[in-house]
Amino acid sequence: MTDSRIATARLGATGPEAGVQGLGCMGMSFAYGPSDANESRATLERALELGVTLYDTADAYGAGENEKFLSPFFRAHRDEVVIATKFALAIPPDDPTRRVIRNDAPYIRQAVEASLKRLDVDAIDLYYMHRRDVNVPIEETVGVMAELVREGKVKHLGLSEVTGGELRAAQAVHPIAAVQSEWSLFSRDIEANVVPAARDLGVALVPYSPLGRGFLTGSFAKAEDLTADDFRRQQPRYTGENAAANAALLEPIRTVAEAHGSTPGQIALAWVQQQAAVHDLPVIPIPGTRKPTRVEENAGATRIVLGEEDMKLLEPIAAQVAGDRYADMRFASAGRE
Repeated sequence: MTDSRIATARLGATGPEAGVQGLGCMGMSFAYGPSDANESRATLERALELGVTLYDTADAYGAGENEKFLSPFFRAHRDEVVIATKFALAIPPDDPTRRVIRNDAPYIRQAVEASLKRLDVDAIDLYYMHRRDVNVPIEETVGVMAELVREGKVKHLGLSEVTGGELRAAQAVHPIAAVQSEWSLFSRDIEANVVPAARDLGVALVPYSPLGRGFLTGSFAKAEDLTADDFRRQQPRYTGENAAANAALLEPIRTVAEAHGSTPGQIALAWVQQQAAVHDLPVIPIPGTRKPTRVEENAGATRIVLGEEDMKLLEPIAAQVAGDRYADMRFASAGRE
């Protein structure tokens, strides 16, 4: 692994320049079991050394604790990083395990002020609507977000898990820099409508879970391999017969990895990175990790070029995946297309 910095790309026609691979920071304080704060901080620093400049968090990750954890790193490197955070998953005071989707104006204004305070910054570089509340017209939600831009609290707008039609409606109100959705060898539903809309509108795609929440790396084979507090234990793809069926789908990834002298995770990431050329739009995946060695491995995937035969071997995987992405599919856009 060399220390050469990764290439850069612009987050859509209106967004900032960033490394072609970002870093998902959720797991540093939420969802994936115990974490080591010192190792996470070392991961942030190593990522920046490698040219990873887009750092992704949300107010719902650890009920704001993830934003607080990242704040010292952001302050130390404010001119070098692109800070992305999100609103919309409200946490009821009486049940911290639940998430309620809210896109209404009072909540958005409350959320942005809280995030600014936790992050200790004057403005958020990229502010996402984390999930879509179908009871609030998206034009109203984006209208409020646009006000935050005019007020200088937010620099660029993003949307997460929206349909192609919702993206087009939002873009008519205010330029959207990026759409964040799950996109990987296991999850390709956005290619039907969201990706074409983003390409037409000059919007970047920011794939989350490009490694299938770690499953594509082979780091775990079933939910029982995970700690009791790991949220993947509740996801249909990693439980019971689904997990066994999906584990069998990794063999082509291992085959391609062996041919390239790389890891399965690098091949899975290289496939996502290569979608930029396949679909002719900026694609900046945000694999999550808490280990410096893993961020080095991930960054190395940006330099792997998959050949035509590699792509053919990997192509059938997604159609064979067993199980939904979420137990509650309100958190995905697929059902609304």
